[in-house]
Amino acid sequence: MAPRSQPTARQVRLGAELRKLRDAAGMSAREAAGLLSSTSAQMSQVESGLSGVSEERVRRLAALYACADVELTDALVAMATDRTRGWWEEFRGVLPPGFLDLSELEHHASFMKVISTAHVPGMFQTEAYARAVFAYMVPELPPSELEPRVAHRMRRRVALERDDAVSYEVVLHESVLRTRVADRTAARAQSEEILRQSERLNVTVRVVPFDVDGFAGANTSMLYAGGRVPQLDTAKRDAPHGGPFLDAQSQLARFRTLFRKVGSASLDPAQSRDFLHRLTKEL
Repeated sequence: MAPRSQPTARQVRLGAELRKLRDAAGMSAREAAGLLSSTSAQMSQVESGLSGVSEERVRRLAALYACADVELTDALVAMATDRTRGWWEEFRGVLPPGFLDLSELEHHASFMKVISTAHVPGMFQTEAYARAVFAYMVPELPPSELEPRVAHRMRRRVALERDDAVSYEVVLHESVLRTRVADRTAARAQSEEILRQSERLNVTVRVVPFDVDGFAGANTSMLYAGGRVPQLDTAKRDAPHGGPFLDAQSQLARFRTLFRKVGSASLDPAQSRDFLHRLTKEL
């Protein structure tokens, strides 16, 4: 099978996790390849996500590396054998790969936690809000680039609306809610949309008001996506136009702590809904 020309972030992550297991076992790629009657070049392609790997080979590698974590091995097998072609495939070749990688991450996430102090999270954005955000890019995007970005952003909320919807917890700063990226009408519609989403059983929205004490995280925006097992969690600095995925255990621990700190400054969900209702009336 020919190597992939452009592996997805999920495929790269699978290879990276297999490499971590090999490193933990103190085994070189050449040694591992020899035990599998393979080559170091083929092993390198697997560990870089350029080549796929079967369930049998994942389990053999886990055994060779003395990985006793059955749940982790099963999760890696699930990644290796997944053949999902999600809605985001419609945008392949149209949008940069990062957009598709984010959608795939959201699709497979067991839960998501978001902090937003700059923009409304993408999953909550109305079409008018999303268009205003993307239209603000410099240099300006032509319609052929702008419209697919808006369409993709609107499709992302399927993760919140499907039958097996993901648990989604969001902490918003008041500045996000009051900043008009478009006009007053769009701002009111956006506030109403956040309220609508907050009524979902799988969605929790909390607000950090301006007048709260002890909040120094005004420059904090992040997405934390839970994996099938904690070792496969992923974090990213959430930004309007993307950002790298982070998966080092020290980084993940830092983002979990950050979410707790920011969340501790927020109103509870019921108070937050009341706050949103008042703000919407002001708009």
